[in-house]
Amino acid sequence: MGVANRKSVAWAITQALEAQGAEVIHSVRSVKRLESLKKLMAERSAYCCDVEFPEQIEALAKEVGENHGLIDGIVHSIAFANFSEGFKPFHATLRKDFLQATSISAFSLVEVANAFKKLLRNEASVVSIGISSTDVTAENYGYMAPIKAALETCSYNLAKSFSNDSRVRFNTVNSGPLKTSASAGIPGYIDSYLYAEKLTLRKQNLTTQEVANTALFLLSPVSSGINGQGIVVNAGMDRNYFDKNIITSATRH
Repeated sequence: MGVANRKSVAWAITQALEAQGAEVIHSVRSVKRLESLKKLMAERSAYCCDVEFPEQIEALAKEVGENHGLIDGIVHSIAFANFSEGFKPFHATLRKDFLQATSISAFSLVEVANAFKKLLRNEASVVSIGISSTDVTAENYGYMAPIKAALETCSYNLAKSFSNDSRVRFNTVNSGPLKTSASAGIPGYIDSYLYAEKLTLRKQNLTTQEVANTALFLLSPVSSGINGQGIVVNAGMDRNYFDKNIITSATRH
C-alpha cells in the first residue's frame, strides 16, 4: 500500500519481493494515481483505496479476498500531512490537520489489519514504514514525527492484540532520510538530508533499496522471531551526534 512513483519505498519493496518470486498486489490512493502508474504497474494487480475512508478499506479487503484468497503479508507505506497553509511552529498545528494526518498515516494501519485479519495466513507479516527520528524535533518535518510515533505504537499494540489467536507479526522499518518525491516537497529538506549524511557513520545516506531490503527481511520467515519491534535503518545516524568534523564545522567561528 502506497506506491506513488518509481522513487517510492513501496515500489522498491515490490521489486525486492518480486526478485524472490512473490506475487505483489498493490493498493493506491485514487483512480488518478492508478492511471499515472499504468506503465509502471503493467500487468500487476492493483486496486484503489483511500484509507481516509474506512468503507474503502473494507471494500479493498473484500476485493482482494475474492480475487486472491489468503495473503502472506501487508506493507503499509502510507503517509499524508496537510501543509497547504505552510509550515508552522508545532504549537500552531491545527487540530483538523493533525487528526486527518493521524487517521491516514497511523490509525489506518489498525483499520487495514482489522479488515484483512481473516485473509492473513497464520504466520503472515505486516510491515509499516516509519522514521528513525520520532523523538527528534525537526522544524521542517512539521507535526509528522509524533504521528509516525503513533504509527509505531499502533504496530506494537497490533502485535499483542493479534497474538491472542494467531502468529501474525507486526513490525516497523524506521528509516533515516531518503530521496523520494514526497520528501522533495518538504521545505528545507535538502539541507536536513545533507546534514544527515554527515552524521551517518559511513558518510553516505541511506538508499531506498536498503529500506526495501529490511522490509523484505521482516516479511520473510527468516525474521520469524521478530515481532512488535521497530528496526532502525539509518546508517548509524543517531549514534554520531558528536562527530569531530561536525563539531569543528559548528564551532570554528
